[in-house]
Amino acid sequence: MSEAYIVGAAMIPMGKHRESSYSGLAIPAVLNALRSANITPKDVQGVVCGHAFGGMLTGQRIVKEIGIGGVPVMNVDNACSGGATALHLAVKEIAAGRHDVMLVIGVDKLTQFGGGTLPLVAEDPEVQQGMVMPALYAMRARRFLHERDATTADLAGVSVKARRHGVKNPYAQFRSEVTVDEVLASRFIAEPLTLMQCCPTGDGAAAVVVVSEAGRKKLGLPAVRVAASILHSGSATAGFRNMLRPEITYHSARDAYEAAGIGPQDVDVVELHDAFTIAELVYYEALGLCAPGEAAGFLRAGKSTYGGDVVVNPSGGLLSKGHPVGASGVAQAVELYWQLTGQAGARQVEGARVALAHVTGGGIAGLDHGACTVHLLQAVQ
Repeated sequence: MSEAYIVGAAMIPMGKHRESSYSGLAIPAVLNALRSANITPKDVQGVVCGHAFGGMLTGQRIVKEIGIGGVPVMNVDNACSGGATALHLAVKEIAAGRHDVMLVIGVDKLTQFGGGTLPLVAEDPEVQQGMVMPALYAMRARRFLHERDATTADLAGVSVKARRHGVKNPYAQFRSEVTVDEVLASRFIAEPLTLMQCCPTGDGAAAVVVVSEAGRKKLGLPAVRVAASILHSGSATAGFRNMLRPEITYHSARDAYEAAGIGPQDVDVVELHDAFTIAELVYYEALGLCAPGEAAGFLRAGKSTYGGDVVVNPSGGLLSKGHPVGASGVAQAVELYWQLTGQAGARQVEGARVALAHVTGGGIAGLDHGACTVHLLQAVQ
């Protein structure tokens, strides 16, 4: 089986691009990713496109505009994990020896819905009871405040850190710092979560080029090895679910560390799924960045920012960069490729050699999440 490497990456600024089509969003990211990999559209042997709301044949509609045709094009809908799942499939194609050069696209346009919470499947029994994502994470937050030595100021502190990181990211939707008081004073969305504790919706696209060992040697470019690529779906559980122990993330992280032969103590930089502030705190523990019960103290002590144990979401995360659902998993890979190749500019994590990307997808009755993808990436010497 061949090793898989990322050798090119690009994204567009996340935001409100109401006049753009899906192709219009994705093509600049695709062309810049190909350019950074020093390849042309004719070199691409396969395409995987992740999205959630793009409709039929999203990938084909994009790549036909730049002359890619005749090669396998796969489209992936896995909710918020769609882009990360697209990367997972590309890695599998490379590992199986079917292709040497794969293009991965993540794209979504959420302004098409005109605002509000994202539409969920109406037939789902929990959705019928009014379950939307802010409500789900608000329940997690209330449980966290009840069980842990934590306050609403700790929840707000996640937003403060995210916005501080996002200031240095030209691709972020929000690029201004905020204070704890400003976060807590913003209007409630689902108590105890306020507006500034919820990721913004918007539009965006990102792309990466994944190649085999032979492809990497031929190109001779800065590369990042995909040390582990893990995709899990949720397991249905009747009755009680421990909202502070997301089993799907615990299991995905465990399997990723085992596949890569490393542990959480080896990770220098993380991009995780902080769709809401409480999510980041819960995922500190699930990813092994700190022990269960220690997330709030981990944040307060500055261990998840520059100068700490590990830099979490140097991009500003979903809270600052924005969350165009299907694009987010690929955008994480772009950020981490830049970090591991020293191309992250003002937000560069000094000496970054190992990175972790984590994204979950969707809410389904009886499941913690519908999907979870974890990638471990390593800089190539």
